Amino acid sequence: MSIPTTRIKELREQTGAGIMECRNALLEAEGDTGRALKILEERKLLKVQKKASRSANQGIIEAYIHTGGRIGAMVEVNCESDFVARTDEFKELAHNLAMQIAAQDPQFVSRDKIPEGANIEPESACLLLQAYIKDPEKTVQDVIAETIAKVGENIKVSRFARFELGS
Repeated sequence: MSIPTTRIKELREQTGAGIMECRNALLEAEGDTGRALKILEERKLLKVQKKASRSANQGIIEAYIHTGGRIGAMVEVNCESDFVARTDEFKELAHNLAMQIAAQDPQFVSRDKIPEGANIEPESACLLLQAYIKDPEKTVQDVIAETIAKVGENIKVSRFARFELGS
């Protein structure tokens, strides 16, 4: 079966996956773009799971100050290598996470950081479980997983701080 390069290009633009990954997914899905999207999604999740146990000691600290200077946030985002920490994808993720923190005021990075017995709604209190401000259909964890699939390294949010004038 022959797959037109325009279809491969369209799938690549939708997913950010590599050319050969898109081609192979379209071949496996017999040309069905919807099925190819699902195949790529499953493969992305497998990649993320494989990388989850790898050490992430490099990274950046990103700061965001909201217009007007009344709210700000800092976040430490870690990856496996300094090379990835300097990529545009990683820097954009860190910046967007700092904006997320400034906008949504999470208290914990993840569910496992919530103290036992605390009466807290995890979806609003945990950064990774919050709806992503730029695409509410996704969680912050989904966006991080997409970046992991793109850059090929484990990425973790270590800590963050949010500042609000007068608080």
